[in-house]
Amino acid sequence: MAGITNTRAYGIGAMSRETGVNIETIRYYEKIGLMPDPGRTSGGNRQYSYDHLKRLSFIRHSRDLGFSIEEIRALLGMVDQQGVTCGDVHQMTIEHLASVRAKIANLQALEKVLEEMASECAQGDLPDCPIIDTLFESKGADT
Repeated sequence: MAGITNTRAYGIGAMSRETGVNIETIRYYEKIGLMPDPGRTSGGNRQYSYDHLKRLSFIRHSRDLGFSIEEIRALLGMVDQQGVTCGDVHQMTIEHLASVRAKIANLQALEKVLEEMASECAQGDLPDCPIIDTLFESKGADT
């Protein structure tokens, strides 16, 4: 957030440029209550404060780390209440880490299945394709 000061008001375009968050996404975050409503100019344009900018940066960084909107809402709720302890945030982070690890394990299993499917394919001119045949199999499906 180079060149940003605490006293200036920022338009939505400046917020987008500083944080890398799309303008429509900023409006969405306002709509769902993650971002507080900004002030408005006499012409009706949004005017954000430095605190808005910091909050949007927090949201962006949290999303980059894979936190869900609801997890971010909970984290921001802790921050807004100012009664949050580092232990509370740590617990939420540990839970998120467990979720990320489970997703990684699922992706690794998916990778293995796709590798096996691809290895069975001779890439020939035959009308039969083992990949398509595998996709049509009803393993685990109710038949």
